[in-house]
Amino acid sequence: MSDTDAELKTVIFDTLRAALTKPAELSEATHIVDDLGLDSVAVMDFVMEIEDRLDLSVPLDKIAEIQTLGDLLNVLRGLKGGA
Repeated sequence: MSDTDAELKTVIFDTLRAALTKPAELSEATHIVDDLGLDSVAVMDFVMEIEDRLDLSVPLDKIAEIQTLGDLLNVLRGLKGGA
């Protein structure tokens, strides 16, 4: 895993842990809705927080394709130019 991947993963996991009401085991395979129980508003808030922390914008069509934390990592990697 590159430094960029590790940094992105840290941002994703730290931001999500702060948003969750109860602790959860997080991995790239974690399904954002099914495993964590986030609704669409919570997902949008979570993604907007990540956008703010990384100073980038995730297109809405990409957000619709994201199901797992690994999917989000891949999208962010692409937006940061790491793919």
